[in-house]
Amino acid sequence: MKKQRESQCTQKTISLLSPLGTIQVSGCENGVHTIQILMDVAPAERSTEAPPSCVVNDSPAETSPELQRCVEWLQAYFSEPQTTGSLPLPAFHHPALQGDGFTSRVLHVLQKEVKFGETVSYKRLAEMVGNPRAVRAVGGAMRRNPVPLLIPCHRVISSSGQSGPYMSGRGDHLKQWLLAHETQ
Repeated sequence: MKKQRESQCTQKTISLLSPLGTIQVSGCENGVHTIQILMDVAPAERSTEAPPSCVVNDSPAETSPELQRCVEWLQAYFSEPQTTGSLPLPAFHHPALQGDGFTSRVLHVLQKEVKFGETVSYKRLAEMVGNPRAVRAVGGAMRRNPVPLLIPCHRVISSSGQSGPYMSGRGDHLKQWLLAHETQ
């Protein structure tokens, strides 16, 4: 039933150029479905003179208010990241974020409880959702996060303090950049 509901959506995609490379945001009138970081360029070095930018590269003529809110949030994240805590998040419209399944609970707790510039271990996040033995399952929930950056899976690190994998290990350099971006 959930897949059927999602398939009835008319999705639109906006492409953004960011310090991480191209970011594609897809969604419908009900909310954001996915954010994909395409990793088509190496992350830009953060300049102390001017903040990195995030600009719309390609956009449909009409976009939903939720997609527009997502674009504005991402633009703020890259240019004035400390302001994102006061900005409204767009609605999410992806099956992994609906209902009360484990992945949904983990992602919602992460989004609500781990603030800008903070990190949390996989173990601590498992404890926060009430299942301290589910450390590996928390890692699985991070891999299934359909909206990275908005739900900050890059803030989840190993108990040893190592950053841990990002985007199944392909985006480790992006995770390092994002963590550094949030502490400058």
